[in-house]
Amino acid sequence: MDKRRYFDWAATALPLPSLGDIDIKNTFGNPSSPYAEGRQAKEALEKARSRCAKALKVPAECLYFTSGGTESNALVLHSLLLRPKKVKFLYSAVEHPSVRENCLVLEKLGFSPAIIEVEKDGRVSPEILSKALAKNPDARLAAIMAVNNETGAIMDMEGLSKILRAKDGAPVHFHGDLVQAAGKIPLDIRSWDLDSASFTAHKLGGPRGIGLLYLRKPLEVLYSGGGQERGIRPGTENTSGALALAACLEQYASPDAVKLEQEKARQRWGHLIGGLKKNPRALLIPESRTEDDLRFSPWILQARFKDVPGEVMVRALDSEGFAVSTGSACSSSSPDRPVLEAMGLDEHARLEGIRISQGWSTTLEDIVALLEGIEKALAFL
Repeated sequence: MDKRRYFDWAATALPLPSLGDIDIKNTFGNPSSPYAEGRQAKEALEKARSRCAKALKVPAECLYFTSGGTESNALVLHSLLLRPKKVKFLYSAVEHPSVRENCLVLEKLGFSPAIIEVEKDGRVSPEILSKALAKNPDARLAAIMAVNNETGAIMDMEGLSKILRAKDGAPVHFHGDLVQAAGKIPLDIRSWDLDSASFTAHKLGGPRGIGLLYLRKPLEVLYSGGGQERGIRPGTENTSGALALAACLEQYASPDAVKLEQEKARQRWGHLIGGLKKNPRALLIPESRTEDDLRFSPWILQARFKDVPGEVMVRALDSEGFAVSTGSACSSSSPDRPVLEAMGLDEHARLEGIRISQGWSTTLEDIVALLEGIEKALAFL
């Protein structure tokens, strides 16, 4: 083993070297404090918010700093608890645990969520959403992620929003988990007509513990405290984290940056997919995925290897110097694979799945080495 090669960027990205230039010493004050140090931190925080807003092309007053994607998702979902009566809501069968598990909590509290099924490729189609709405005409919220964190499946967010907006009766709040989409595919929150959206910094090369919540209109939330973030997320703000998140979004979320990085990622992923297709023991999930398949993010790939449990393959590749995963790091302690189950894979196939994901420092040399590492690992399995 000559070096470690990292292929679990969907769990967390390597930190951007440029973040070392962030001015921490001069922004340490509490942004709520009235004296000079506090005012200086407040100014830095609001500049970070404006920079995030410019990168995402949304009004700054619609952005709230949070601790990450999980908290952003929870703030939206748990706001349902404050409605005058328990409302029906929908979430896709392939949502991240931070959405799925919070929906299950609401179900225990007396709500009746309904699951939006997915096609075999793991995507929510407008037709499926339309059928789910027809079965649940009283739904008042729909949570659908833009890019799946295990398969890389890209949802047609604009098409889905048109279905939701065309529904008769009371409007449906459209919440999008954009954690795996920001900086990876072109974002257009306005065209997608989202009411709320979640982001986190550490998938983009920023630190953990800082995220964003986009709200077209303020929500009532369960949290209370000092009134920071206009009451949506009370608690002393993470100023240095906000500056880091702004820098990450500026570097990777602008349309030109996304286009450039996406093309380079597609070339590398094309080499990986082509190499795996030549391996008789390798199968892609879904099997229909091709080298230039625009239905999938070029940053995430799900594959399996015949008769090799995913956990065994992860350990074998680890010993060869490669970091991959079996799926979401947030549910790594559970053998369940609800995303793959929703796509119709049987239990045997689900347990064989591993996730490979790349990021800003991945090279073609890394891909070539990974394919060789897979061959070496399979020789002993």
